Amino acid sequence: MKALAGYLLAALVLSALAFVLGSYQTDVYRKLLLWITLALGYNFLFGIAGQVAFSHFAFYGIGAYAILILLFQVGLPLPLAILAGIALCVVLSLLVAIPATRLEGFYLALATLAFAQLFVVVLNEGRSITGGTGGLANYRLPDVLGVRITGPWYTVVIVLLMLGTLALLWRLDKSWFGRACRAVRDDAQAAQAMGVNVARTKIIAYAITSALAGVAGMVYAFVDNTVSPVTFGLENVFQLLFMVIVGGSGRHAGAIVGAVLLYLLPVFLSPLIGHHHALVFGLVMVAVVLFQPKGLIGIWDYWVARWRAA
Repeated sequence: MKALAGYLLAALVLSALAFVLGSYQTDVYRKLLLWITLALGYNFLFGIAGQVAFSHFAFYGIGAYAILILLFQVGLPLPLAILAGIALCVVLSLLVAIPATRLEGFYLALATLAFAQLFVVVLNEGRSITGGTGGLANYRLPDVLGVRITGPWYTVVIVLLMLGTLALLWRLDKSWFGRACRAVRDDAQAAQAMGVNVARTKIIAYAITSALAGVAGMVYAFVDNTVSPVTFGLENVFQLLFMVIVGGSGRHAGAIVGAVLLYLLPVFLSPLIGHHHALVFGLVMVAVVLFQPKGLIGIWDYWVARWRAA
């Protein structure tokens, strides 16, 4: 009950912000919430399941493009388009994950990196289907039960998506599946000896997090009512990885802290120091890796431990 009350309170507070922010602040807020959602999913895949994969943003793009193509080119109603988009993400994730379970570490990273790059190439060469290098634009979210969801109410949808993703991944982490993922991450051979099906655990973790990224992509498609290949490039893939590492790999709170810091850092620093904010970004990364390898959430853990010991 305490957890439910916490989620309801967070939903009320985060949703209330949507009704007091200006247009620019709302745009930043929406995209921050989506980055947090992506970081939570990638943290489960990388920090909890121990898979070094670089295809998370590709599935974000697959969800975004799939919902638009299914709605406006195929002509499916919104509920069916959402279900079909999720199914597509799951199928593609299985096509990547099943052969990739034979790979580990650097080789798995290369395989998923190749998939992500192939996806961007397909978008650029998709012509009328994907809009090519210009992407897709000039559309809007269809009415839901006769109601048009726009403005701050669409921000509320993104808030619920983020909190729903957090709740689902938190429950998975606390379940037997989460314990299996952590066992595989720490020592796959020992996990296998204890009866954990390593390959199946990796595949399920990859499919779940890929589907969640796809759902986030569907929501992102109607934030600016435009999508383009540049949004899903490799630069954002690595930024997502940095968010998880800086915040604290394997911790849901760490993923949130890392996403908030690294997304807002350029927003606040760019007006002050211009493109030099990239240097600050790099310094933060190096400092965290060298002096706080458990991530920024480790600082919180340190002070909590001291307070309890006092």
